[in-house]
Amino acid sequence: MSISYIPFVFPGLDSVRCIFQTRPGGVCHGEYGGGNISFSVGDDAALVTANRENMLASLQPQGLCQWAELLQVHGDVMAFEPAPVACNATTQEEGDGMATAEPGMGLLIKTADCQPILLAHKSGKYVAAMHAGWRGNRCDFPLSGVVRFCERYDIKPQDVFAVRGPSLGPGKAEFVNFDREWGAQFSPWFDASNNTMDLWGLTRHQLVQAGIPVRNIFGLDLCTASNNYQFFSYRCAKASGRQASIIWIQKN
Repeated sequence: MSISYIPFVFPGLDSVRCIFQTRPGGVCHGEYGGGNISFSVGDDAALVTANRENMLASLQPQGLCQWAELLQVHGDVMAFEPAPVACNATTQEEGDGMATAEPGMGLLIKTADCQPILLAHKSGKYVAAMHAGWRGNRCDFPLSGVVRFCERYDIKPQDVFAVRGPSLGPGKAEFVNFDREWGAQFSPWFDASNNTMDLWGLTRHQLVQAGIPVRNIFGLDLCTASNNYQFFSYRCAKASGRQASIIWIQKN
């Protein structure tokens, strides 16, 4: 069964494409049932490869030729102009963000509750992708990642668009050790009545602090834990697959 995904196009920027994969489709079984694309979660490598090949083939007519990905470590390292990774291969390069100016090169982020954040410059010449778990929010990666993206390509943050994909929603992001794990500076996004964090709101704040205008920030407000039939969720099942979020500049 074909991999399923939600497409997204920034308003007025048709040359840049984004997709947010959903769980249905694919050939994996059991806890990984559906379109798992990660080799690092204990799933059958042959089935994962088949899902990845299916997804790449389905996106090639939209100008995606290959993709890069990282060994995500919940940090704030950005990789610029990363090398492509084959569908049957894993990467050893650690980091949580990538950026490129190469048409046809997709930037693939793997998530199962963490936030995928995709960026594009209004010229359509530069794109970036970031993985932000709660530790990424805590170290201000949405902010620092945008700053480094703009510095690398000599662009202005007010000319950048951002979209956040499906991830852990405000009602499901529980942190019973808020004082130890976060700290007082993050209290505006903490609901003490049920020990939950509004990670979506925090990410938006950090992107605005980086200089991206509010009107340029978009979000797919779909909670992965509340919709476990539609998305993989680590909070729902520790043995969980991962879905992909990809951004690329169309290659003619």
